[in-house]
Amino acid sequence: MHGANYEEFILSVSGFLTGYYACLGIMNLVAAFYLWRSGRAKSLFRFPFVGFMVTTAHIWLVVGTFFLALGAASTDGGARALSIPQSMRDWADARMGPVTYSVGILLVMTTVFLARKFFVKPIVAWSALNLALLFMGFSMTDPDFAAIVMKPDNVPIVAMIFLLGFFTWLGGHKAVENDDRATRGEPPLESVDNEKILVWPDLVYTELICMIVLTAILLVWGIGLQAPLEEPASSVKTPNPSKAPWYFLGLQEMLVYYDPWMAGVVLPSVVIFGLMAIPFIDFNKKGNGYYTISERKFAYCTFQFGFLVMWVTLIVMGTFLRGPNWNFFGFYETWDPHKVAALNNVDLSQYFWVDLLHQGRPKAPEGSSTGLTILYILKREAVGILLLLGYFAAGPPAMVIYSKFFRQLFVRMGFMRYMVLSNLMLLMALLPIKMLARWTVDLKYIISIPEYFLNF
Repeated sequence: MHGANYEEFILSVSGFLTGYYACLGIMNLVAAFYLWRSGRAKSLFRFPFVGFMVTTAHIWLVVGTFFLALGAASTDGGARALSIPQSMRDWADARMGPVTYSVGILLVMTTVFLARKFFVKPIVAWSALNLALLFMGFSMTDPDFAAIVMKPDNVPIVAMIFLLGFFTWLGGHKAVENDDRATRGEPPLESVDNEKILVWPDLVYTELICMIVLTAILLVWGIGLQAPLEEPASSVKTPNPSKAPWYFLGLQEMLVYYDPWMAGVVLPSVVIFGLMAIPFIDFNKKGNGYYTISERKFAYCTFQFGFLVMWVTLIVMGTFLRGPNWNFFGFYETWDPHKVAALNNVDLSQYFWVDLLHQGRPKAPEGSSTGLTILYILKREAVGILLLLGYFAAGPPAMVIYSKFFRQLFVRMGFMRYMVLSNLMLLMALLPIKMLARWTVDLKYIISIPEYFLNF
Protein backbone atom coordinates (compact mmCIF):
# COMPACT_ATOMS: atom_id res chain seq x y z
CA MET A 1 0.00 0.00 0.00
CA HIS A 2 1.57 3.25 -1.12
CA GLY A 3 0.69 6.90 -1.66
CA ALA A 4 -2.39 8.53 -0.17
CA ASN A 5 -3.88 5.25 1.02
CA TYR A 6 -0.78 4.45 3.06
CA GLU A 7 -0.76 7.94 4.58
CA GLU A 8 -4.38 7.49 5.64
CA PHE A 9 -3.52 4.11 7.15
CA ILE A 10 -0.58 5.52 9.10
CA LEU A 11 -2.74 8.32 10.49
CA SER A 12 -5.43 5.83 11.51
CA VAL A 13 -2.99 3.49 13.24
CA SER A 14 -0.90 6.21 14.91
CA GLY A 15 -3.46 6.80 17.62
CA PHE A 16 -3.59 3.12 18.45
CA LEU A 17 0.21 2.82 18.56
CA THR A 18 0.47 5.89 20.80
CA GLY A 19 -1.77 4.23 23.37
CA TYR A 20 -0.14 0.83 22.77
CA TYR A 21 3.40 2.07 23.51
CA ALA A 22 2.12 4.13 26.45
CA CYS A 23 0.60 0.99 27.99
CA LEU A 24 3.87 -0.90 27.49
CA GLY A 25 5.78 1.95 29.10
CA ILE A 26 3.47 2.01 32.12
CA MET A 27 3.70 -1.79 32.36
CA ASN A 28 7.50 -1.65 32.62
CA LEU A 29 7.46 1.31 34.99
CA VAL A 30 5.10 -0.59 37.30
CA ALA A 31 7.43 -3.60 37.11
CA ALA A 32 10.41 -1.41 38.02
CA PHE A 33 8.52 0.15 40.94
CA TYR A 34 7.43 -3.28 42.20
CA LEU A 35 10.97 -4.66 42.10
CA TRP A 36 12.31 -1.59 43.89
CA ARG A 37 9.68 -1.54 46.63
CA SER A 38 9.64 -5.29 47.23
CA GLY A 39 13.41 -5.56 47.39
CA ARG A 40 13.41 -8.23 44.67
CA ALA A 41 15.54 -6.23 42.26
CA LYS A 42 18.68 -8.16 41.42
CA SER A 43 22.06 -6.50 41.07
CA LEU A 44 23.53 -6.75 37.57
CA PHE A 45 26.75 -4.73 37.46
CA ARG A 46 28.44 -1.71 39.02
CA PHE A 47 29.53 1.33 37.03
CA PRO A 48 33.29 1.81 37.31
CA PHE A 49 34.60 4.93 39.03
CA VAL A 50 31.08 5.98 40.04
CA GLY A 51 30.20 2.92 42.11
CA PHE A 52 26.54 3.01 41.10
CA MET A 53 24.92 -0.45 41.17
CA VAL A 54 22.59 -1.20 38.26
CA THR A 55 19.70 -3.50 39.13
CA THR A 56 16.83 -5.04 37.19
CA ALA A 57 14.60 -2.22 38.46
CA HIS A 58 16.79 0.31 36.63
CA ILE A 59 16.67 -1.79 33.45
CA TRP A 60 12.87 -1.82 33.35
CA LEU A 61 12.80 1.86 34.24
CA VAL A 62 14.86 2.58 31.12
CA VAL A 63 12.72 0.22 29.02
CA GLY A 64 9.53 1.86 30.26
CA THR A 65 10.89 5.30 29.40
CA PHE A 66 11.88 4.01 25.97
CA PHE A 67 8.33 2.80 25.27
CA LEU A 68 6.87 6.09 26.45
CA ALA A 69 9.20 7.87 24.01
CA LEU A 70 8.01 5.57 21.22
CA GLY A 71 4.43 6.45 22.10
CA ALA A 72 5.19 10.16 21.91
CA ALA A 73 6.97 9.68 18.59
CA SER A 74 4.01 7.76 17.12
CA THR A 75 1.60 10.71 17.26
CA ASP A 76 0.45 12.53 14.09
CA GLY A 77 1.76 9.88 11.70
CA GLY A 78 5.12 9.54 13.39
CA ALA A 79 4.65 5.77 13.51
CA ARG A 80 5.77 5.73 9.87
CA ALA A 81 9.40 5.84 10.99
CA LEU A 82 8.87 3.20 13.70
CA SER A 83 8.55 0.20 11.43
CA ILE A 84 10.46 -2.79 10.17
CA PRO A 85 12.30 -1.90 6.93
CA GLN A 86 10.49 -3.01 3.79
CA SER A 87 13.52 -5.00 2.64
CA MET A 88 13.44 -7.07 5.84
CA ARG A 89 9.69 -7.67 5.46
CA ASP A 90 10.15 -8.81 1.86
CA TRP A 91 13.02 -11.06 2.93
CA ALA A 92 10.88 -12.64 5.67
CA ASP A 93 7.94 -13.21 3.31
CA ALA A 94 10.17 -14.76 0.64
CA ARG A 95 11.58 -17.30 3.08
CA MET A 96 8.43 -18.01 5.03
CA GLY A 97 6.70 -21.25 4.15
CA PRO A 98 5.04 -24.22 5.86
CA VAL A 99 8.36 -26.05 6.26
CA THR A 100 10.19 -22.97 7.59
CA TYR A 101 7.34 -22.18 9.96
CA SER A 102 6.85 -25.70 11.36
CA VAL A 103 10.52 -26.67 11.60
CA GLY A 104 11.34 -23.26 13.06
CA ILE A 105 8.71 -23.66 15.80
CA LEU A 106 10.05 -27.13 16.60
CA LEU A 107 13.65 -25.89 16.81
CA VAL A 108 12.65 -22.98 19.04
CA MET A 109 10.75 -25.26 21.42
CA THR A 110 13.62 -27.76 21.49
CA THR A 111 16.07 -24.97 22.32
CA VAL A 112 13.80 -23.63 25.06
CA PHE A 113 13.44 -27.11 26.56
CA LEU A 114 17.16 -27.88 26.55
CA ALA A 115 18.04 -24.47 28.00
CA ARG A 116 14.95 -24.21 30.22
CA LYS A 117 16.93 -23.13 33.28
CA PHE A 118 17.91 -19.99 31.38
CA PHE A 119 14.57 -19.21 29.74
CA VAL A 120 12.49 -19.61 32.92
CA LYS A 121 14.37 -16.78 34.62
CA PRO A 122 11.95 -13.87 35.16
CA ILE A 123 14.32 -11.32 33.60
CA VAL A 124 14.67 -13.46 30.47
CA ALA A 125 10.94 -14.08 30.17
CA TRP A 126 10.11 -10.39 30.72
CA SER A 127 12.71 -9.42 28.12
CA ALA A 128 11.21 -11.88 25.62
CA LEU A 129 7.74 -10.45 26.29
CA ASN A 130 8.96 -6.90 25.68
CA LEU A 131 10.72 -7.91 22.47
CA ALA A 132 7.59 -9.70 21.22
CA LEU A 133 5.43 -6.68 22.01
CA LEU A 134 7.96 -4.36 20.35
CA PHE A 135 7.91 -6.58 17.26
CA MET A 136 4.11 -6.37 17.27
CA GLY A 137 4.23 -2.57 17.47
CA PHE A 138 6.75 -2.18 14.65
CA SER A 139 4.82 -4.66 12.51
CA MET A 140 1.52 -2.83 13.01
CA THR A 141 2.72 -0.14 10.61
CA ASP A 142 2.44 -2.70 7.81
CA PRO A 143 -1.12 -2.56 6.39
CA ASP A 144 -1.30 -6.27 5.58
CA PHE A 145 -0.06 -7.34 9.02
CA ALA A 146 -2.41 -4.92 10.77
CA ALA A 147 -5.40 -6.04 8.69
CA ILE A 148 -4.96 -9.64 9.84
CA VAL A 149 -3.99 -9.04 13.47
CA MET A 150 -6.63 -6.36 14.13
CA LYS A 151 -9.47 -8.33 12.56
CA PRO A 152 -12.07 -8.73 15.35
CA ASP A 153 -12.07 -12.50 14.87
CA ASN A 154 -8.31 -12.66 15.38
CA VAL A 155 -7.82 -10.30 18.32
CA PRO A 156 -8.73 -12.98 20.92
CA ILE A 157 -6.32 -15.41 19.25
CA VAL A 158 -3.48 -12.90 19.59
CA ALA A 159 -4.33 -12.58 23.28
CA MET A 160 -4.51 -16.37 23.55
CA ILE A 161 -0.96 -16.71 22.17
CA PHE A 162 0.45 -14.42 24.85
CA LEU A 163 -1.62 -16.05 27.61
CA LEU A 164 -0.50 -19.50 26.48
CA GLY A 165 3.11 -18.34 26.50
CA PHE A 166 2.72 -16.95 30.01
CA PHE A 167 1.16 -20.09 31.51
CA THR A 168 3.65 -22.34 29.72
CA TRP A 169 6.46 -20.24 31.20
CA LEU A 170 4.83 -20.25 34.65
CA GLY A 171 4.55 -24.05 34.68
CA GLY A 172 8.13 -24.40 33.44
CA HIS A 173 9.40 -21.92 36.03
CA LYS A 174 7.78 -23.82 38.89
CA ALA A 175 8.91 -27.17 37.49
CA VAL A 176 12.55 -26.06 37.19
CA GLU A 177 12.44 -24.66 40.71
CA ASN A 178 11.07 -27.95 42.07
CA ASP A 179 13.69 -29.92 40.11
CA ASP A 180 16.43 -27.80 41.67
CA ARG A 181 14.95 -28.38 45.11
CA ALA A 182 14.84 -32.14 44.44
CA THR A 183 18.56 -32.18 43.59
CA ARG A 184 19.22 -30.54 46.96
CA GLY A 185 17.05 -33.11 48.74
CA GLU A 186 14.30 -30.61 49.52
CA PRO A 187 10.55 -31.23 49.08
CA PRO A 188 8.64 -29.46 46.28
CA LEU A 189 7.17 -26.04 46.90
CA GLU A 190 3.63 -27.42 46.81
CA SER A 191 4.30 -29.57 49.88
CA VAL A 192 5.85 -26.67 51.79
CA ASP A 193 2.96 -24.29 51.23
CA ASN A 194 0.13 -26.75 51.82
CA GLU A 195 -2.10 -24.65 54.04
CA LYS A 196 -5.69 -25.89 54.05
CA ILE A 197 -8.06 -23.57 52.18
CA LEU A 198 -11.79 -23.76 52.80
CA VAL A 199 -14.26 -23.71 49.94
CA TRP A 200 -16.39 -21.27 51.91
CA PRO A 201 -15.56 -18.45 52.18
CA ASP A 202 -12.08 -18.46 50.57
CA LEU A 203 -12.69 -20.21 47.24
CA VAL A 204 -16.20 -18.83 46.71
CA TYR A 205 -15.05 -15.23 47.32
CA THR A 206 -12.15 -15.70 44.92
CA GLU A 207 -14.45 -17.09 42.23
CA LEU A 208 -16.92 -14.24 42.78
CA ILE A 209 -14.19 -11.62 42.36
CA CYS A 210 -12.91 -13.34 39.21
CA MET A 211 -16.46 -13.49 37.81
CA ILE A 212 -16.99 -9.76 38.39
CA VAL A 213 -13.63 -8.81 36.87
CA LEU A 214 -14.13 -10.99 33.80
CA THR A 215 -17.67 -9.66 33.31
CA ALA A 216 -16.31 -6.11 33.38
CA ILE A 217 -13.60 -7.03 30.88
CA LEU A 218 -16.17 -8.62 28.54
CA LEU A 219 -18.37 -5.52 28.76
CA VAL A 220 -15.49 -3.22 27.85
CA TRP A 221 -14.42 -5.65 25.13
CA GLY A 222 -17.93 -5.79 23.66
CA ILE A 223 -18.22 -1.98 23.62
CA GLY A 224 -14.75 -1.23 22.29
CA LEU A 225 -14.43 -3.98 19.67
CA GLN A 226 -16.94 -4.41 16.89
CA ALA A 227 -18.55 -7.85 16.78
CA PRO A 228 -17.27 -9.80 13.73
CA LEU A 229 -20.75 -10.28 12.24
CA GLU A 230 -21.03 -10.83 8.51
CA GLU A 231 -23.91 -10.94 6.08
CA PRO A 232 -26.34 -13.89 6.22
CA ALA A 233 -24.92 -17.13 4.89
CA SER A 234 -25.60 -17.85 1.24
CA SER A 235 -25.07 -21.08 -0.67
CA VAL A 236 -24.12 -19.13 -3.80
CA LYS A 237 -21.59 -16.84 -2.15
CA THR A 238 -18.96 -18.19 0.22
CA PRO A 239 -16.10 -16.19 1.77
CA ASN A 240 -12.56 -16.77 0.54
CA PRO A 241 -10.93 -18.07 2.64
CA SER A 242 -13.76 -19.92 4.35
CA LYS A 243 -12.46 -20.73 7.81
CA ALA A 244 -13.81 -22.73 10.70
CA PRO A 245 -13.89 -21.25 14.24
CA TRP A 246 -10.42 -20.87 15.67
CA TYR A 247 -10.69 -24.00 17.84
CA PHE A 248 -11.33 -26.09 14.71
CA LEU A 249 -8.61 -24.53 12.55
CA GLY A 250 -6.21 -27.31 13.51
CA LEU A 251 -8.66 -29.86 12.09
CA GLN A 252 -9.14 -27.73 8.98
CA GLU A 253 -5.38 -27.67 8.46
CA MET A 254 -5.32 -31.46 8.78
CA LEU A 255 -7.81 -31.66 5.90
CA VAL A 256 -4.97 -30.54 3.62
CA TYR A 257 -3.12 -33.78 4.33
CA TYR A 258 -5.89 -36.31 5.10
CA ASP A 259 -9.35 -37.19 3.92
CA PRO A 260 -12.26 -35.76 5.98
CA TRP A 261 -12.97 -39.13 7.60
CA MET A 262 -9.39 -39.27 8.84
CA ALA A 263 -8.87 -35.64 9.86
CA GLY A 264 -12.37 -35.06 11.19
CA VAL A 265 -13.26 -38.41 12.76
CA VAL A 266 -10.36 -40.81 13.26
CA LEU A 267 -7.65 -38.45 14.52
CA PRO A 268 -9.90 -36.55 17.00
CA SER A 269 -11.20 -39.90 18.26
CA VAL A 270 -7.64 -41.14 18.72
CA VAL A 271 -6.82 -37.99 20.70
CA ILE A 272 -9.79 -38.60 23.00
CA PHE A 273 -8.89 -42.28 23.30
CA GLY A 274 -5.28 -41.40 24.07
CA LEU A 275 -6.33 -39.01 26.84
CA MET A 276 -8.57 -41.71 28.31
CA ALA A 277 -5.70 -44.21 28.14
CA ILE A 278 -3.27 -42.04 30.12
CA PRO A 279 -4.23 -43.46 33.56
CA PHE A 280 -3.84 -46.96 32.12
CA ILE A 281 -0.43 -46.52 30.50
CA ASP A 282 1.12 -44.11 33.02
CA PHE A 283 3.16 -46.04 35.57
CA ASN A 284 5.26 -43.10 36.83
CA LYS A 285 3.80 -41.97 40.14
CA LYS A 286 6.12 -38.99 40.44
CA GLY A 287 4.89 -35.52 39.65
CA ASN A 288 1.43 -35.99 41.16
CA GLY A 289 0.37 -32.75 42.80
CA TYR A 290 3.48 -30.73 41.98
CA TYR A 291 5.30 -29.31 38.97
CA THR A 292 8.31 -31.18 37.62
CA ILE A 293 10.08 -31.83 34.33
CA SER A 294 13.10 -33.93 35.28
CA GLU A 295 10.94 -36.62 36.89
CA ARG A 296 8.55 -36.78 33.90
CA LYS A 297 10.57 -35.76 30.85
CA PHE A 298 8.91 -38.21 28.48
CA ALA A 299 5.37 -37.23 29.48
CA TYR A 300 6.23 -33.53 29.43
CA CYS A 301 7.86 -33.60 26.00
CA THR A 302 5.09 -35.74 24.51
CA PHE A 303 2.39 -33.39 25.75
CA GLN A 304 4.21 -30.22 24.68
CA PHE A 305 4.88 -31.64 21.22
CA GLY A 306 1.32 -32.88 20.78
CA PHE A 307 -0.38 -29.77 22.14
CA LEU A 308 1.89 -26.87 21.21
CA VAL A 309 3.55 -28.12 18.02
CA MET A 310 0.80 -30.30 16.53
CA TRP A 311 -2.23 -28.27 17.63
CA VAL A 312 -1.55 -24.66 18.66
CA THR A 313 0.86 -24.00 15.79
CA LEU A 314 -1.73 -25.35 13.34
CA ILE A 315 -4.31 -22.93 14.78
CA VAL A 316 -1.87 -20.02 14.42
CA MET A 317 -1.02 -21.11 10.88
CA GLY A 318 -4.67 -21.38 9.91
CA THR A 319 -5.49 -17.99 11.44
CA PHE A 320 -2.65 -15.75 10.32
CA LEU A 321 -0.85 -17.54 7.48
CA ARG A 322 -3.62 -19.23 5.48
CA GLY A 323 -5.30 -16.82 3.08
CA PRO A 324 -7.50 -17.03 -0.03
CA ASN A 325 -7.74 -20.49 -1.59
CA TRP A 326 -6.01 -21.75 1.59
CA ASN A 327 -2.66 -20.63 0.17
CA PHE A 328 0.21 -19.92 2.54
CA PHE A 329 1.10 -16.23 2.98
CA GLY A 330 3.90 -14.51 4.88
CA PHE A 331 3.29 -12.16 7.81
CA TYR A 332 3.57 -9.05 5.61
CA GLU A 333 2.25 -10.48 2.36
CA THR A 334 -0.94 -9.20 0.77
CA TRP A 335 -3.75 -11.75 0.72
CA ASP A 336 -4.19 -11.81 -3.03
CA PRO A 337 -7.07 -14.11 -4.10
CA HIS A 338 -5.42 -14.41 -7.54
CA LYS A 339 -2.29 -15.99 -6.12
CA VAL A 340 -1.67 -19.30 -7.86
CA ALA A 341 0.30 -22.01 -6.06
CA ALA A 342 1.31 -25.05 -8.07
CA LEU A 343 -0.32 -28.18 -6.61
CA ASN A 344 1.43 -31.16 -8.15
CA ASN A 345 0.47 -33.59 -5.42
CA VAL A 346 1.06 -37.21 -6.43
CA ASP A 347 -0.05 -40.46 -4.79
CA LEU A 348 2.55 -43.00 -3.69
CA SER A 349 1.17 -45.58 -6.14
CA GLN A 350 1.81 -43.19 -9.02
CA TYR A 351 5.37 -42.62 -7.84
CA PHE A 352 5.88 -46.40 -7.77
CA TRP A 353 4.11 -47.60 -10.93
CA VAL A 354 4.48 -44.62 -13.25
CA ASP A 355 7.67 -42.83 -12.20
CA LEU A 356 9.70 -45.82 -11.00
CA LEU A 357 8.47 -48.74 -13.13
CA HIS A 358 7.40 -46.57 -16.10
CA GLN A 359 4.08 -48.32 -16.58
CA GLY A 360 0.45 -47.56 -15.90
CA ARG A 361 -1.12 -48.27 -12.56
CA PRO A 362 -3.01 -51.59 -12.41
CA LYS A 363 -6.66 -51.21 -13.35
CA ALA A 364 -9.40 -53.81 -13.47
CA PRO A 365 -10.86 -54.50 -16.94
CA GLU A 366 -14.22 -53.02 -17.78
CA GLY A 367 -17.11 -55.07 -16.43
CA SER A 368 -15.02 -56.85 -13.81
CA SER A 369 -16.66 -58.20 -10.69
CA THR A 370 -16.38 -56.44 -7.36
CA GLY A 371 -13.97 -59.03 -6.05
CA LEU A 372 -11.64 -58.69 -9.04
CA THR A 373 -11.78 -54.90 -8.84
CA ILE A 374 -10.76 -55.02 -5.18
CA LEU A 375 -7.83 -57.31 -6.05
CA TYR A 376 -6.59 -54.83 -8.65
CA ILE A 377 -6.96 -51.99 -6.15
CA LEU A 378 -4.94 -53.92 -3.57
CA LYS A 379 -2.25 -54.57 -6.18
CA ARG A 380 -2.19 -50.92 -7.16
CA GLU A 381 -1.89 -49.73 -3.55
CA ALA A 382 0.28 -52.65 -2.35
CA VAL A 383 3.33 -50.44 -1.73
CA GLY A 384 1.41 -48.01 0.49
CA ILE A 385 -0.40 -50.80 2.33
CA LEU A 386 2.84 -52.68 3.02
CA LEU A 387 4.56 -49.47 4.05
CA LEU A 388 1.87 -48.62 6.62
CA LEU A 389 1.64 -52.19 7.90
CA GLY A 390 5.42 -52.26 8.31
CA TYR A 391 5.34 -48.87 10.04
CA PHE A 392 2.86 -50.00 12.70
CA ALA A 393 4.05 -53.63 12.92
CA ALA A 394 7.82 -53.05 12.94
CA GLY A 395 7.77 -49.69 14.72
CA PRO A 396 7.08 -50.87 18.31
CA PRO A 397 9.70 -53.69 18.34
CA ALA A 398 12.23 -51.48 16.55
CA MET A 399 11.80 -48.85 19.26
CA VAL A 400 12.56 -51.52 21.88
CA ILE A 401 15.56 -52.93 20.02
CA TYR A 402 17.27 -49.68 19.09
CA SER A 403 16.32 -47.45 22.05
CA LYS A 404 17.36 -48.10 25.61
CA PHE A 405 14.64 -45.75 26.86
CA PHE A 406 11.80 -47.64 25.13
CA ARG A 407 13.39 -50.94 26.19
CA GLN A 408 13.04 -49.84 29.80
CA LEU A 409 9.48 -48.73 29.13
CA PHE A 410 8.63 -52.14 27.69
CA VAL A 411 10.04 -53.92 30.74
CA ARG A 412 8.16 -51.73 33.20
CA MET A 413 4.88 -51.42 31.28
CA GLY A 414 4.44 -54.91 29.90
CA PHE A 415 3.37 -55.91 26.42
CA MET A 416 -0.19 -54.57 26.34
CA ARG A 417 0.40 -51.13 27.80
CA TYR A 418 3.55 -50.68 25.74
CA MET A 419 1.73 -51.55 22.50
CA VAL A 420 -1.00 -49.01 23.27
CA LEU A 421 1.57 -46.30 24.01
CA SER A 422 3.83 -47.05 21.01
CA ASN A 423 0.96 -47.18 18.51
CA LEU A 424 -0.48 -43.92 19.82
CA MET A 425 2.93 -42.29 19.40
CA LEU A 426 3.40 -43.73 15.92
CA LEU A 427 -0.03 -42.48 14.88
CA MET A 428 0.75 -39.02 16.26
CA ALA A 429 4.07 -38.99 14.39
CA LEU A 430 2.27 -39.73 11.13
CA LEU A 431 0.86 -36.20 10.97
CA PRO A 432 4.23 -34.36 10.83
CA ILE A 433 5.58 -37.09 8.53
CA LYS A 434 2.62 -36.61 6.18
CA MET A 435 2.96 -32.82 6.34
CA LEU A 436 6.67 -32.92 5.48
CA ALA A 437 6.02 -35.39 2.66
CA ARG A 438 3.39 -33.08 1.19
CA TRP A 439 5.63 -30.02 1.44
CA THR A 440 8.86 -31.63 0.17
CA VAL A 441 8.07 -34.41 -2.33
CA ASP A 442 4.44 -33.46 -3.12
CA LEU A 443 3.13 -36.74 -1.72
CA LYS A 444 -0.67 -36.62 -1.53
CA TYR A 445 -1.77 -40.02 -0.23
CA ILE A 446 0.16 -43.08 0.88
CA ILE A 447 -2.91 -45.18 0.13
CA SER A 448 -5.36 -43.80 -2.44
CA ILE A 449 -8.62 -45.70 -2.96
CA PRO A 450 -11.06 -43.05 -4.23
CA GLU A 451 -13.38 -45.82 -5.48
CA TYR A 452 -14.43 -46.43 -1.86
CA PHE A 453 -13.52 -42.98 -0.45
CA LEU A 454 -10.63 -44.54 1.46
CA ASN A 455 -7.52 -42.38 1.26
CA PHE A 456 -4.70 -42.18 3.76
